[in-house]
Amino acid sequence: MSKTQIIEKNQVLGVDVGGTGIKGAIIDIKTGELLTERLRVETPQPATVEAVTAAFKELVNLLNWKDGLIGVGFPAVIQKGIALTAANIDKAWIGTNVETILSQATGSEVIAINDADAAGIAEMEFGVGKGVLGTVLLITVGTGLGSALFTDGLLVRNTEFGHFEMKGKIAEQYASDAARRNSNLSWEDWGMRFNRYLEMMKRLLFPDLIIIGGGTSKRYDKFQDQITVNVPIKLATFRNKAGCIGAAYHAYQEWSKRNPA
Repeated sequence: MSKTQIIEKNQVLGVDVGGTGIKGAIIDIKTGELLTERLRVETPQPATVEAVTAAFKELVNLLNWKDGLIGVGFPAVIQKGIALTAANIDKAWIGTNVETILSQATGSEVIAINDADAAGIAEMEFGVGKGVLGTVLLITVGTGLGSALFTDGLLVRNTEFGHFEMKGKIAEQYASDAARRNSNLSWEDWGMRFNRYLEMMKRLLFPDLIIIGGGTSKRYDKFQDQITVNVPIKLATFRNKAGCIGAAYHAYQEWSKRNPA
């Protein structure tokens, strides 16, 4: 897709690479609207570079996306397209240029960002965080704990607050949904764990708002009575769709910087 076509159509393919699934949809980056059904393929296990790249290409083909811009939310610290960590994917991704590898596989320009940062961008641009000033923290709860931090609407990239030590473990091993399932915890017991995590975030950041997203936010009624942290809480608007929306929006913004008029 040419530069003119991207600008005129306002369409970018947004893909969210997760620990269990790779999801994607074509996004209207002016409204955040999904223009297609959100499709999903399984994340290969193990999630090696070759296997994930093949699954990513399969998803792009399913959406019949050719020669257009693709935004990717990826479960890693991303700097200049390079993965510096690997959360819930194979460690072989560390040091690889995610953008280059996925671009070569699909024939489309790919721009990558940390997956939780992508979800946060969606909520701040189109969701419950829109127009909120001060310090806003989004926590995505699923296989892991993702974080996105904003100050007066500006993203502080790659915070990875789910990897803080807590109770002798990495926080996401203590308070993620995977931890709940692996330890066979009741929603009440898990909710108390998650509240302790939010209390730690409060002491660290003193946020004006915490947004809870990810798949587990759909079950908020199961654990909301255990959430007593003294910070305003809102549920994410887009939940599991946020990664695709934010990845697409960020890709368009970054692409526009790289290709000034």
